[in-house]
Amino acid sequence: MIRLASLEDLEITQSIVHETISSVYPNYYPQEVVEFFLEHHKKESIKEDIQSGKVYLLFDGDGFVATGTIDGEYMNRVFVLPVYHGKGYGSAIMDFLEEKIRREHTRVCVDSSLPAFGIYLKRGYVPVEYQEKVVENGRVLCYQIMTKESVTQGLADFNLNNRLFTSVSNSDNGEVSGETLFNYYQENKILWAHYSGGDIEKGYLVGKFTDADRIYFTYQHINTEGDIRIGECRSKLVRLGDDRIRMYESWKWLNGDMAAGESVVEEKNIR
Repeated sequence: MIRLASLEDLEITQSIVHETISSVYPNYYPQEVVEFFLEHHKKESIKEDIQSGKVYLLFDGDGFVATGTIDGEYMNRVFVLPVYHGKGYGSAIMDFLEEKIRREHTRVCVDSSLPAFGIYLKRGYVPVEYQEKVVENGRVLCYQIMTKESVTQGLADFNLNNRLFTSVSNSDNGEVSGETLFNYYQENKILWAHYSGGDIEKGYLVGKFTDADRIYFTYQHINTEGDIRIGECRSKLVRLGDDRIRMYESWKWLNGDMAAGESVVEEKNIR
């Protein structure tokens, strides 16, 4: 399970980071560089990122074993406790972080340390800039800025017209559920839908494609309590193995508490 870190997780997050650096980095860097990394990932920096909602933790059933951070199009501070290396936890958390970044960006960037360079190459990252930083006693920290471009579908591959979707997950502050059905229609880049079910009496949305695999729309509905809610949403579309379409959505209420959330909507069938 991967979840967003809270301030209660500050100590364990720093422990994962510092234990990994102290164990692995001396095999690649002089001690002055190792100390630079430890200071760079100090508690105050991790705390700031947690408060900004950027830090994630991976739980394996016995405890937290890995962490990673998102900062715009950058994936950083990815560490797995050394005792769990080679068990797939690093791939799992990087898959998760990359997917979240791709919902908002066309590429994923990393500042690669020497221990991680080969891993990133295998994952399809390309070095784009070599960097050096002089630390204590004139020691030099070498690293690479690497990028991985997102592979997008052509616009014609995502025809939403006359397709039925249902929610498979949603934030707690959302009103759409698995009982809500969306009937989508599309004409060129313009799309619209009506939806109902669960806590939704009747709703409508209208929007457009903003990129080959991204849409933006506004929505409004009346819920079973008689409240009218309005909001906006940005979605990334992906095609599943059985040719159905899934949407990863980041939405925000435009009335009421103005809160935001995330949801996943998936095609129910293809007509």
